[in-house]
Amino acid sequence: DASTPRTIAGGSVAADPRLVTKVLIGLCLAVFLVQLAVGDSFTDRFQLIGRAIMPSLGTDHVEGVAEGQWYRLLTSMFLHASYIHVLSNMLSLWWIGGPLEAALGRVRYLAVYLLSGLAGGALTYVLAAPNQGSLGASGAIFGVFGAFAVLVRRQRYDMRPVVALLVINLIITFGWSGIAWQAHVGGLVAGALIGYGMFNAPRDRRVLVQYGLCGLVLAAVVVMTLLRTAQLT
Repeated sequence: DASTPRTIAGGSVAADPRLVTKVLIGLCLAVFLVQLAVGDSFTDRFQLIGRAIMPSLGTDHVEGVAEGQWYRLLTSMFLHASYIHVLSNMLSLWWIGGPLEAALGRVRYLAVYLLSGLAGGALTYVLAAPNQGSLGASGAIFGVFGAFAVLVRRQRYDMRPVVALLVINLIITFGWSGIAWQAHVGGLVAGALIGYGMFNAPRDRRVLVQYGLCGLVLAAVVVMTLLRTAQLT
């Protein structure tokens, strides 16, 4: 658990309860700096795209997840389109991710983040136009939000601030153009599902239920990706 004390150089210190959150934020910021330095060729090589020709890559070959580039489902989670995009996402992750990491521990928290991001990417791949690019940590962050809402409910805290924040984010998701709503919805559903299992699993079957749900979400990502790929090719 993230709060378990550990001994370093003869002294007992508490582990950093936000370590994974800090690492994720650091990775996103570092990748954004690379995007600024390298330009569109880097972004187009790693963003989520179903199937399209990417002129910035200097090739006439078709690129995308449908062409076997499944890594785009993962790498797109660490790319961002603008300063506002990356800063708003990282602030959201800091505010919500830190408390969730402290409650879940590092491994389970990272599982929520990555699987939610993959689920959001898979749903985008299935529902969006194949030549529509998508990038950003929003799907993963919505998953963290979904799991955090389960935690708040579990602890019997006041749900009204969480519900209000969720409504605001959903209004922005569906009210503004240029936002991949599929990633937000897919991430939110996956995060809430995994969070429910992690916080409500019976004690005697906790590991089975928790990692079983993680496996179920991952299997859903694989199936959706395979079906969409078969459709596009």
